Amino acid sequence: MDRVPVTREGYEALKKELEKLKRVERPQNILAIEEARAHGDLSENAEFAAAKDRQGFIEGRIGELGFKLANADIINPDKLPKDRAAFGHRVLLENIDTGEDVEYQLVGPDESDIERGRISISSPLGRAILGKKPGDELTLEAPGGKRVYELVEIL
Repeated sequence: MDRVPVTREGYEALKKELEKLKRVERPQNILAIEEARAHGDLSENAEFAAAKDRQGFIEGRIGELGFKLANADIINPDKLPKDRAAFGHRVLLENIDTGEDVEYQLVGPDESDIERGRISISSPLGRAILGKKPGDELTLEAPGGKRVYELVEIL
């Protein structure tokens, strides 16, 4: 399995979620299962079925997070040169058609959050930005049509 790049912040967020699942969610769900069992006939007990479904989700997510953390490659973007856009960098783009400026941080797939301006390096836009230098244009085929951006600055 290839290592997956992640920022220190992203790594810590995954660790925090894993700890919450292990220390809070799992114990609460075990109590919910015990409580539902106390209600009697399990074959017609919706609370028991829901708690068992939740247990499956929790255990699956714990396994998934453990795998992601084991394969994470923490990258400090401050140590990377800023002559070309790379993982972790913040970039300022200008939409050539509208003149609108947008700022994004290039992050790993588990950290992307468009609301916070964080896009995955594996997304079409993220792939288009990687390796570009200020002044370069990048073209993106989007569902709404072709978009052309200029990389204004690496922040």
